[in-house]
Amino acid sequence: MASVDPSSNPIKEKAESLTSSQGRVASTPGESQGDGNHQVASTITYTREEEKRLVRKIDWLTVPILTALYLLSFLDRSNIGNAKIEGLVTDLGIKDYGALLSIFFVGYVIAEVPSNLVLKLTSPPIWLPTLTLVWGILSVGLGLCKKEVDIYLVRFFLGVAEAGLFPGSVYIFSMFYPRKERHYRVSLLLSGAAASGSLSGILAFGIAKMGGVGGKPGWAWIFILEGLLTIVVSIAAYWIVPNYPNVSKRFTPREKEIISARLSKDSDALDSEAFNWEGVRQAFKDPYVYLYSFLFHGYAFSLYSFSLFLPTIIAGLGYKSWQAQLLTIPPYFLAFLVTMSVAHASFLVGKRLVFIIGSGLVAILGYIVQMTSPTLGGKYVSVFIVASGVYSGNALLLSLPSENISGQTKRATALAMQIAIGDVGAIAGTLLYRIPLGSLKNKNYNVSHGLAILWLGFGILSASLLWFLLGRENRRRDALASRRSAEKGEGDGDATQQETEVLGIDELRRLGDRRPDWRYHV
Repeated sequence: MASVDPSSNPIKEKAESLTSSQGRVASTPGESQGDGNHQVASTITYTREEEKRLVRKIDWLTVPILTALYLLSFLDRSNIGNAKIEGLVTDLGIKDYGALLSIFFVGYVIAEVPSNLVLKLTSPPIWLPTLTLVWGILSVGLGLCKKEVDIYLVRFFLGVAEAGLFPGSVYIFSMFYPRKERHYRVSLLLSGAAASGSLSGILAFGIAKMGGVGGKPGWAWIFILEGLLTIVVSIAAYWIVPNYPNVSKRFTPREKEIISARLSKDSDALDSEAFNWEGVRQAFKDPYVYLYSFLFHGYAFSLYSFSLFLPTIIAGLGYKSWQAQLLTIPPYFLAFLVTMSVAHASFLVGKRLVFIIGSGLVAILGYIVQMTSPTLGGKYVSVFIVASGVYSGNALLLSLPSENISGQTKRATALAMQIAIGDVGAIAGTLLYRIPLGSLKNKNYNVSHGLAILWLGFGILSASLLWFLLGRENRRRDALASRRSAEKGEGDGDATQQETEVLGIDELRRLGDRRPDWRYHV
């Protein structure tokens, strides 16, 4: 990676656009370029084919392993739903299944921000595999539990161990990809959750037949074998998870230069920013961070209650346990396809929030069908609709902070805050999916489905506020730039860029996404 000349102005270089070989200049940072050679800051040139090869290499180094780890994390947190219909609750005498599910998210919420800060202080190849190894061991421990109190304790620490993986993975993507490319990779990551649902059904169907082997019931073997799988992958992950591009040995000096050129357009990934409490304070004081968090809060209710209770809901339609395990597979497979299709459409259109809102409305439609359909077939079809809306919406909304927040420590903190505050919605969902629900009979979970609609409505409201507020702020900054350009007169250059130069590098880094030349993705 090329060193930065202290006498140069890297902030100006960030604001400058790429120039094609034909001399066409992008007017805004991050704008897509035409084919041909590219030049960044008049020093680094590379062809479109070089860029494509490098992006493919980055994709292969980051996406498969991080998606695999997230698939395993979702598998190890949600397989309790498969274990339930195989006799877990009865065998351990669990009095409150909803509380058992919620204790996981209590640990998850508590550890979210600290875990991402540890990632900032260490490195991805050390921290993420270590987390995976720990929760794999804990997952095996679930299968060894003999008392109700044991499984509560292990589920709590399982949440603590898994807390840092998803926000940490999103943070890693922000260090490799320009802003406009991140949401697609995050969607691939979350597609691992949908894929884990299908895998969980297949594995549970087969593993449950081991009931009695070694004197252990089938549900115990579900935890043990899936936990052992996680342990094996975690050990390999120490050699597979990539380090940050500027220190990674997997890229040539030329490739590091191109990565630097790509990121310099609209990212702070090249800054050598040490951990700082100012970035943490900025995240906690930013109202947009809370809206990102409330958005996930609204959608997380459905994401986790659906994944944890789907086997129970299907079994409640009159199917045997082995049939319910298999019938969970098709809805998750459709959710995977829809999630990737919506992510691609969002990328092509260049919009995020309108697709998030649309996905939430689709999920609401699914819940309405589930509550009102008089037929077994209609109720089963409804879970396809819910899965499609819930997973596609969450895949897009979880990438928003990584695209819209500048300042590495602030972004790492905000990503963790989004998951932590969002997963309070998951706690609510797991506690409110029970029969009866207080004094309410809650037949077929209909009252719980209605509450899921309310939570999704809250998420849609948060998305609508973000759409309005971020769009208004972009227009305000555009108008300010236009007015200052007009005041300076033609030929004086771009007023916003000149203003960034006047502010100075340290001040611009402190401002982060509040700097005058920053535009939010909506």
